[in-house]
Amino acid sequence: MGIITVRSIARARLWVAQTRGYAAVSPSGPTPSLTMHTLGPFQVFDRETKRIQKDRAASKNGGESSRTVDYVRDEIADRMMERLEDIKRKFSTIVDLGSGSGHFTKLLDPDKTQKCIMIDSSRETLHRDPDSEFEVEVERVHANEENLLQIISPNSQEAIVSCLSLHWVNDLPGALIQIKEALQPDGLFLGAMFGGETLFELRTALQLAEVDREGGISPHISPMTDTRDVSNLLGRAGFTLLTVDIDEVKVAYPSMWELMDDLRDMGESNAVIGRRHIIHRDTLAAASAIYKELHGNEDGTVPATFQVIFMIGWKPAPTQPRPLERGSGKTNLKDVL
Repeated sequence: MGIITVRSIARARLWVAQTRGYAAVSPSGPTPSLTMHTLGPFQVFDRETKRIQKDRAASKNGGESSRTVDYVRDEIADRMMERLEDIKRKFSTIVDLGSGSGHFTKLLDPDKTQKCIMIDSSRETLHRDPDSEFEVEVERVHANEENLLQIISPNSQEAIVSCLSLHWVNDLPGALIQIKEALQPDGLFLGAMFGGETLFELRTALQLAEVDREGGISPHISPMTDTRDVSNLLGRAGFTLLTVDIDEVKVAYPSMWELMDDLRDMGESNAVIGRRHIIHRDTLAAASAIYKELHGNEDGTVPATFQVIFMIGWKPAPTQPRPLERGSGKTNLKDVL
């Protein structure tokens, strides 16, 4: 188990462990419109609430609170860049969908691309950091990531990346279809999103505390995509030459309270439609005790698991390698063995 160096963070320690339909209609929520990229009228997340959370986090203390908790996104961006570097191709432009403040874009250099288009629904997050922190030309577009084809023309992009934003999209299959449609033939999609095991320690602690103190449970951790479904979703969206793999990032915190503070400063607070806005203090105290009892480390800290699904897909093109037709082989396998 390797140790990861954490940038400018004193209280968090990271390490790596190779790992291992959701939806409800809110009676008070807006009725979504149906388009060719929408599978149904289901809304899981309140996108406006999420935008406000991200804006508030990015503007707190002039952005310093947000920068302090960049450690998870910076680590995942590093791992995404390793995968991009394995692709021996230079792109004239790369689109960073749900870019945040540019964690991935900051790692791009002129040898890989000349320009990056950053798209995010949070204006404060998008403009948090100056252009001087980027090695390539950046264009910032304030727009809803769920409506990519209203921002980018079809068949226009060589590469689209997404670093930890797709887990807040209501219609993930539709979003993947839009990404594929926006790519040129043989265009690349490289993404990373949180998987279903993310923050399972916090989820179980809150559920047990609520059952004990209040006699029931309510959603406090967002539903996330099961890792087994990602390949199928990419295939259904029309991507080919798929690669999907999973990593875990674990962070040690002094207690559950510091974890919740950091999630808020990351802009990752709960945004599920129909969520409870207040949790009783005694329920939180019980959850903290349960968290430490069930999952605590020997040194007194508590771990938080971030499961990350990495995905690579290509838009089909006639020039891509294809398997030979069945029966077209000219060498008998018996002769080889």
